[in-house]
Amino acid sequence: MKDIVIDKRKVAIVGCGFVGSATAFCLMQSGLFSEMVLIDADHDRAEGEALDIAHGIPFIGHVDIYAGGYDDIVDASIVIITAGANQKPDETRLDLVHKNVGIFKSIIPEIASRNYQGILLIVSNPVDILTYAACRLSNMPEDRVIGSGTVLDSARLKYKLGEHLDVDSKSVHAFIIGEHGDSEIAAWSSANVSGVPLNDFCELRGHYQHEESMERIAAEVKNCAYEIISKKRATYYGIAMSVRRICEAIVRNERSILPISRMIHGEYGIEGIALSMPAVLGEDGVQTRVPISLNEEEQAKLRQSADTLTSVIKGLDL
Repeated sequence: MKDIVIDKRKVAIVGCGFVGSATAFCLMQSGLFSEMVLIDADHDRAEGEALDIAHGIPFIGHVDIYAGGYDDIVDASIVIITAGANQKPDETRLDLVHKNVGIFKSIIPEIASRNYQGILLIVSNPVDILTYAACRLSNMPEDRVIGSGTVLDSARLKYKLGEHLDVDSKSVHAFIIGEHGDSEIAAWSSANVSGVPLNDFCELRGHYQHEESMERIAAEVKNCAYEIISKKRATYYGIAMSVRRICEAIVRNERSILPISRMIHGEYGIEGIALSMPAVLGEDGVQTRVPISLNEEEQAKLRQSADTLTSVIKGLDL
């Protein structure tokens, strides 16, 4: 099979529902890509989204955006998978697992059969399970198969802390790790505001009830998606902006540290499961794992989160 030359300014999006279309709209405005192919089981839907977004080209600058098929992905630098069933009110992300693993069994082999050499970015939920499934079904190098993970959850945490402390959220450095879901962990022990330990900065701003505040904020972050889904039936803008951020790190080879979902081998006693931990991300995918400082309680919760995901995977036919 002849070598395929990857076009760094080409992206493919598989799935044109709420998340896929919002992601396409967000990426079209980013200036990162000059070519964007949309793929959906409903080809008319993909064509409609491409036409709608393309009408903004006079305001943004030229982007070749069109509906296509899997043959169009072979030279894309990133293939973003958003296809899958939507999370409904009172439904957890893990409740989606069997439906969406079934959908992935039809999508991932199509990509793998074309000897795809770029980055596979999984956004569909439950993202950690589906990132693991994509690794197993594609046989691609693990560093090139990543999930959007807790990039959005961590942004929500920074937003909430910025509000709590009345400071710019970009000055807040904190991660949500583990499952993108109900067993996620706020890594408080490594959190800081411009290098100042979080509790010290809280006291600078007149906040002293640390445990109470941390429990409240962590719960608000975990329940954000449920609140949005109950009010508007779906979440898509926040995750679309998170995908844009991940794409920036890859396309620009920024080597940014982001809490993406990736395969774990031995860290904190966890083996053979995908979950969200910080990593250095660049044009070839994961460059370096980043073992952030966690206290014993956080490490124990991380292992519990991994056990939750492992128990689900054992019930899958992969």
